[in-house]
Amino acid sequence: MLLGAAAGLRPGEFFGLQLRHVDLPHATVSVEQQIQQTAKHCVYVCPPKTVRSHRTVPLPRMAVDAIAAHLGDLPTDGLEGWIFTAPQGGPVVYTHSMDGSWRPACTKAGIPKGTGPHALRHHYASLLIKHGESVKTVSERLGHTNAAMTLNIYTHLWPDSEERTRAAVDKAYADRSAEAQPQVDEAA
Repeated sequence: MLLGAAAGLRPGEFFGLQLRHVDLPHATVSVEQQIQQTAKHCVYVCPPKTVRSHRTVPLPRMAVDAIAAHLGDLPTDGLEGWIFTAPQGGPVVYTHSMDGSWRPACTKAGIPKGTGPHALRHHYASLLIKHGESVKTVSERLGHTNAAMTLNIYTHLWPDSEERTRAAVDKAYADRSAEAQPQVDEAA
C-alpha cells in the first residue's frame, strides 16, 4: 500500500514488480510489466496499460526504506523474484489481495467501504499537484497517455491562479511604463 501511495503505480503495476525493476541505490522503480487477472482468478504478466505507462518513477526515502525492509523479509528468488507475492508464492491475484489485505486494512484504518487501491494513485497525484509539480511531470509519473488526460482527471486540484495572473500582467506593464518614463537630469 505504501508503494502505491509513494509512487502512484496502478495495482497491476505494483503487483508486476520483480526485484529487477527496483533500484534502491538510485531510489527508482521501473514499470515494465503488469499483472492482470483472468475471470477464473488466474494471473498473467503483460505489458503496461499504454506505451507511456513504461516509465521510471523516483521513490521517496520512506518508500526506499519500506521496500528495503520488505525485501529483507522475503526469500531471495534472484532478479526475477516478485516483490509482492501471493501466500502460496508467485504473483498476487488482485481479488485475493482485496479480500485478504486491502479491505481488512481499510476497515482497520477507518477508510470508507468501497475505496479501492486506485485511491492511492489519486493520493500520489494530489500530493504532486499540491507541491507544485507541472501537469507534464504528473502525467509522466502516472504514465498517462498525454497531459490532457491528466488535466481531465485532476484539473480541479491545480490551484486557482487569478491573483498570479493579475500580478504577472501588472508587473509586465509596470516594468514597461517605468522604462517609458523620461529620465530627468537632476544636474540641469
